[in-house]
Amino acid sequence: MKITWFGHSAFRLDFADKAVLIDPFFTGNPAFEGDRAKITEGVSHILLTHGHGDHVGDTVEIAKATGAKVVTNFELCMYLAKQGVENIDPMNTGGTTDQDGFTVTLVRADHSSGLVEMGVNFPLGPAHGIVVKAPGEPTVYHMGDTDIFGDMALIAEIHQPEIAIVPIGDRFTMGPEVAALAVQRYFGNLKAVIPCHYASFPPLVPNADRFVAAMEGKGVQVVVPHKTVAVRI
Repeated sequence: MKITWFGHSAFRLDFADKAVLIDPFFTGNPAFEGDRAKITEGVSHILLTHGHGDHVGDTVEIAKATGAKVVTNFELCMYLAKQGVENIDPMNTGGTTDQDGFTVTLVRADHSSGLVEMGVNFPLGPAHGIVVKAPGEPTVYHMGDTDIFGDMALIAEIHQPEIAIVPIGDRFTMGPEVAALAVQRYFGNLKAVIPCHYASFPPLVPNADRFVAAMEGKGVQVVVPHKTVAVRI
C-alpha cells in the first residue's frame, strides 16, 4: 500500500487497482501543494470522516470529474447528492460496506460535524473515524478529527489496525501529547502511526515534533511524511 499526504487530513491510499482519497481538502488548504487534477487521476473512491469544510473539501468537484464513489455518513451523503454528486454510498456508525476489493467501516470519533451556508450552521450527521481493510494489505484507521476516548480500546480489539492516521493539531482535536497517549494506551500493535491535522492553519501546532518526542521509545514507528510524497508501509 502507498499512502500519500496532502496536508491537513487529506490522504490518498493506493493498493491493488484502487485509488482512495480521504478528506480531500485541497482548495483553500494552506498546506496543500500539487496539482489537483494529477492527484485525483484514477481515483475510485472518496471517503469522508465528517461534514466540516476542511474535510469535505473538493469532494463535489472531484466526484463529478472522476465518477468516484463517495462513502460517508447518511446525512452528509444526502447533502452531497443535492450538490450533484451521483455516486454515493451512505453509511453510519458501526456499519461496514463492501467496496469491491476492500471494506469501509465507520467508527466513533469525538467531534462535531456541519457546514455553514448563507450564515446558517446546519449539522451533517456524526463525525467518524474510518477503517479500511483490503486483502493482503495493512488495515488502516484514519481517526478523523477526535479527542482521545476509552472506546478506542474496542476499535483496536475489533478492527486490529496496523496503521493509524492520528490528528495531533490541538484546539479542534487532541494535541500531540494526548494523541501519543491514545496510541500508546489503545493501539500497541500498530506497525506505524502517521500524524495529521497540523501545520496548516495558524491555530494548529506547526509541526509534528512534540508528537514524535512523546512517542519516542514506545515501540511504534512514527512516519512523518513529506507532502505529496508517497510512503510504502
